[in-house]
Amino acid sequence: MASNSSPARNQFFQELKPRCISINNLAVRSSDKKASAKELIRVTEDLSALLDRQISQDASVLDDKLADYVFFPLSNILRHQQQYPIRLTEVTIKCFRTLVDHGWKAKLPNELAQQLLLLLTFIIGGVPGQEKRDPIPEETELESFKALTSLIKASGSSPVGAAALVEANAIPTLGHAITVVLDGINDGRTPVLQLQALHALDAIVVAIRDQTALATFLPGTVSSLSRLLAPPASLRTQSKVLVQGISTLTHVLTKVLGDIKLRGILKTPAEKDEDAEGKVLSASWLRATVAKVKLALASILKLRSHISEDVQAALGKLCLTLLDECHQSLSDASSILVETAMILGDGNEPQSIHETGLTDLARIYPELGDAIKTTVYNWVTSLPRISQSSEEKMKQQAMQNLLKGQNFITTLQIDSSILDDSLAASLRDSATALVVGSKPGSILSELPSNALELSSMSLAEQGEVASFQPVLMAREAERPTRLAFLDLISKIGSQTQRIRLATNMLDFVRESNGPSQVTSYWLAFELVKSTLSQSSELDNYLDFSLASEASDGSESALQELYTISVAILDSQAEAEDIEWRMQAIALEVTTFAASRMKEEFRPELIDVLYPIATFLGSDTPQLRQHAIISLNSIAAACGYPNVTDLVIDNVDYMVNSVSLRLNTFDISPASTQVLRMMIKLTGPRLIPYLDDVVASIFAALDNYHGYTLFVESLFSVLAEIVQQGAKSTNLLLEDAPKSISHKKNSPELATTSDLSGILDRRLERQKQRHKEQPELEQIERHPNRPFKASDAAKAVNEESIDNEETTGGQVEKPPPPKTRTFQLLSRITSLTQHYLTSPTPTLRKSLLNLLATVCPALAPEEDDFLPLVNAVWPVLIERLYDPETFVVVAASEALSALCAAAGDFLSTRFKTEWWDGGLGKWCRKVRAEALRSQGRDRGRGRAQLGISAGTLPFGKNRPEESSDIIVPIRTADGQLEIRDAGKEVAKSAAGGGFSTGSGLGRFAQAAQVWEAVQRLLVAIVTYVRIDDDVFDQILALLADALESQDFAARTALEALDADAVWLFMYERGMLGVEPSTFPIMEGVRFVEV
Repeated sequence: MASNSSPARNQFFQELKPRCISINNLAVRSSDKKASAKELIRVTEDLSALLDRQISQDASVLDDKLADYVFFPLSNILRHQQQYPIRLTEVTIKCFRTLVDHGWKAKLPNELAQQLLLLLTFIIGGVPGQEKRDPIPEETELESFKALTSLIKASGSSPVGAAALVEANAIPTLGHAITVVLDGINDGRTPVLQLQALHALDAIVVAIRDQTALATFLPGTVSSLSRLLAPPASLRTQSKVLVQGISTLTHVLTKVLGDIKLRGILKTPAEKDEDAEGKVLSASWLRATVAKVKLALASILKLRSHISEDVQAALGKLCLTLLDECHQSLSDASSILVETAMILGDGNEPQSIHETGLTDLARIYPELGDAIKTTVYNWVTSLPRISQSSEEKMKQQAMQNLLKGQNFITTLQIDSSILDDSLAASLRDSATALVVGSKPGSILSELPSNALELSSMSLAEQGEVASFQPVLMAREAERPTRLAFLDLISKIGSQTQRIRLATNMLDFVRESNGPSQVTSYWLAFELVKSTLSQSSELDNYLDFSLASEASDGSESALQELYTISVAILDSQAEAEDIEWRMQAIALEVTTFAASRMKEEFRPELIDVLYPIATFLGSDTPQLRQHAIISLNSIAAACGYPNVTDLVIDNVDYMVNSVSLRLNTFDISPASTQVLRMMIKLTGPRLIPYLDDVVASIFAALDNYHGYTLFVESLFSVLAEIVQQGAKSTNLLLEDAPKSISHKKNSPELATTSDLSGILDRRLERQKQRHKEQPELEQIERHPNRPFKASDAAKAVNEESIDNEETTGGQVEKPPPPKTRTFQLLSRITSLTQHYLTSPTPTLRKSLLNLLATVCPALAPEEDDFLPLVNAVWPVLIERLYDPETFVVVAASEALSALCAAAGDFLSTRFKTEWWDGGLGKWCRKVRAEALRSQGRDRGRGRAQLGISAGTLPFGKNRPEESSDIIVPIRTADGQLEIRDAGKEVAKSAAGGGFSTGSGLGRFAQAAQVWEAVQRLLVAIVTYVRIDDDVFDQILALLADALESQDFAARTALEALDADAVWLFMYERGMLGVEPSTFPIMEGVRFVEV
């Protein structure tokens, strides 16, 4: 549709005409305003919809003439707007805004503009001097601000209209309008109203072209905007309002205080300023204004810590704009502007070439470069102080700011030796403050004991090796601070500068002690690590000589750091007071060096592997976990499948290190713990290499046998050797039997088929002899040689046989030598006999457990094992009478294992001990003590059943005055009924015995010893040949086990004499006879007994 087509304008006019006439008639001719308000609102809304529809179709149809035509009836509504509902005023203002934006535009009459400006301000803020009425609806206020904005824009779009705004008679109206707008900005009921008020203020600043008028309104404007943008109001203001407020403030300051606007004042000498009295724009005005603006900016720039990125971006743009366009006028505020711009920037060049960054401005204005350097220096010197505060976010922000400042220094290539020196001291002091201020608590490295373990499986199967837990600032709350500090260290300055800082830190490490030494050591490591990681990335793309020099410096710094670390690791045994965090960092440095050198690090294992392993026995859990992670990581870096292969491949000098310390009496708990770790980790594969270590342990035992704790630690190593050696597949020779069973089995019962087979074989032998008899008689009847000759030949034959036997005995091959593992275990077993009499009960128990472990492993080689049994038997059997309960239990277990391993070899020893040594009496005594410990509870249980404690129906307490046979019979309801000479005693068998009451029961010491003795007696019966009288006593001792249906005891006893066991149990009522078991014969009835 053509914009200037007459038909379209005519058609639009024909549509407007009836609506305008109707509005005019209702507004002018109607005497009852309230009665016509409803119809007037309808027609006005119809007019507004028509205007909006036409604007959306063709806005050019609406010109200033049509705007005048439409405004005439609307002016009647505005003239009596207090008599109409506020809704009609709102719709009328909306129509007026459409007429201004698309009808009058720049042709808006000045007189009308002044009237409408005054009217809109009265609608929004009320009439000055009158009683304040109720606030208008938010929608009406919003529409009024929009109309005010359109009115100001239309007036300011023409020179005549802009001049009319600042005329003498219009200044009060404009001032009141600005006041209303500023009140709407700060006191707006909704963010939408505040935004629209800010748009109105922005339009006023743009529309006013008179610099003096702008300067007049500047203080109030800046003051109101600072109220909006400064805390605490900014904390509850929406981000979009803050962004628009910052943008408006930027326009206001650049429009009034721009260097171009004030170039005349800035060039005016101070002596000429006195002649400018009475003028608004003067040097004195500028100084006063700048001072107030600086204060306002100081509060507004606190928004740099706002969480909204849009607010930060707007604030950064404000700083850069003021530094650029108000560089001279606001030079006093340049420091805070530069600081804020640095905080909100990143030190890098802007991505777009059309944007001006702080680095560009610093290149244009050298004084900004000095301000940047001063700001960075202030940040550097204040970092230690801030690090002592309790606010973690403040610390993190300070570190991020310093990193950004260093990026600016690097980008602008600003060199300052003072800044470099202060940076090194600040980093060290800040790290020290952070470490000292770190409180012990929920530390990340305090993991459960089973959280980390040495890798005995393939590292490829296990996955990624665990990383080190932090040593410094390890609390969970300090994690963001630690990450921020690490980020600062890794990115601060250039690579060359970081190398210089690391070298400075290493020099300080040698001369200091305490927390500052730890932090300097840690900083040096982190600086070197960051430099090496970045240089390796750079080498992939560039090959400059400068980068090569930086890489060489990094490698030399790493080598120096590694040398210090090795010295710390190696001296940990001598320096007990050394800071554990130094040792942990030394482990990290060593692991990092291994990760860089890969398999080339293997020769270095000679110096570091054993010291690292010693930390596995440290009292500090963090050090133990660091040692585990270090070993896993070094094994992976050096190309070993797991730590087991790492230790095995380097076992020679690790074992030599242990042996050297044992031989030189440089003995510490760590040595034995490391040895135990090595043995447990590597398993049986390490045992053949430990002959020298075992010899050194034997020598140490000879020299320190009086030190019980140390002897225990040494025997713990020997016990670990025995435990792992017993699992070895190379313990025995290939042709040696893997096991020998001494278990006694029940004799097989002969059947009729067996008897038939015996008779058949006997008959075959008789027939064979009958066949051979004639031939033998013929040989004897007709000899072929003289009897004397035959006797001589027989003698010669016997002599030759004797010679052959003698010769055969001379050429008999000696038995093959035993394996090294077998020899070690034999030596350890033989050594135990000398320490089984130790005054320390725990050592005696550990040695007994050692014997219980080693006996089954050595048993197949009887020629070597039985002499060991003969050697340890005297001291071993004595431990059975030890005063300590747990030692007696352990001795019983060891003797049980010895019975299973030696078998009948112990027959005469047990027989002698049983009768002469008092073993039988001791067993009965132990049983009696166990019964006494539970006698009260047992008596209480029997009393509840109505049975006397002294008249048990079976066993030792059976009534002797009754000679009748007691026969237990199972009744139909599942109960066991005992019948004795017509007297019935009922006992419930469903419950499994008598109640034990509330005593310790089976957990009492006497009960524990008796259970162990019962297991020993079962082992004796199972594996050792015993006499019948000993068997009878053991059978009586095991009556309780038979009563409780102990399957192992009954099986072992029945294997020797099942009939005796059955008779013993039957006589004591332990066998239940079912009623249906009586034979049934015709004419015969069996009597129940």
